[in-house]
Amino acid sequence: MTERADQLILNYVSAAADAAHGVLRADQRLDFSRRLRARIEQERQGSQSAREVAKVLARFGDPEALVAREARRLAEGRPGEQKPESTAAFPKIRDDPGLPPGAAKSVKLAQDRLSRRPGRGMPLAGLRRAVMSSANPMTTEGRDAGTIVKEHPRETMAMALLLLAALMVPFNLPSVAIFTVPIIIWAIGTVIVLLSESWTWRDRLLGTSAPILGYSVGGVLIGGLRVGATAGFERFFAEFFSVSGIMFMIGAGLGVVLLAYRLFNVS
Repeated sequence: MTERADQLILNYVSAAADAAHGVLRADQRLDFSRRLRARIEQERQGSQSAREVAKVLARFGDPEALVAREARRLAEGRPGEQKPESTAAFPKIRDDPGLPPGAAKSVKLAQDRLSRRPGRGMPLAGLRRAVMSSANPMTTEGRDAGTIVKEHPRETMAMALLLLAALMVPFNLPSVAIFTVPIIIWAIGTVIVLLSESWTWRDRLLGTSAPILGYSVGGVLIGGLRVGATAGFERFFAEFFSVSGIMFMIGAGLGVVLLAYRLFNVS
């Protein structure tokens, strides 16, 4: 997490330094980059979270806008009264009091571009954010699959167990006592999920019960449709057991998708 947060800052400062080429002199550009980094660290307040650092950078806005304001500050300074650049105040950002209306609008537009989440308000928007995170971590506030695994190793293991339970269904392994291997693996994953506070109780129950609901309800519905109303119980049970395993696998997959989606979008 620390390395990713530092990388976000480095990328932002580098983008500002690149934007300053041809706009500021070499010494001005170096001074500007130092003050920018110092101000970011000040606003960061020691946070090691890539997500929080991304929020801080979004408040600074477009690096090019910062460079433009720095150039205006230098151009408007009077030669005999200008402070040494190393002690000059950094251009105001969104949360600073007294930010000029024009600059505030510019920062807001830049912030919208940096922090905009593709597909906001659309179905499966969180999944779109997950896909975009690998290309641009600013779109997801520094979160991607890698950070989720690092932040939630126990939850990741639980979801892996639920998937493993589904994958074990076709192998027809010998039962342990009266329990099948997939059910045992599912039970272990379910306990871990239920003990986690990273999900709401509703999500925990939905995610873990989906395989059993698929097995029972899905098996009954699909089995009943396949045999019709005139078939006997023997044929119904045969059809039930022929499709219930598949429905268990589908339910497990849907449950894990729900849990992963909620975990990615957890506040």
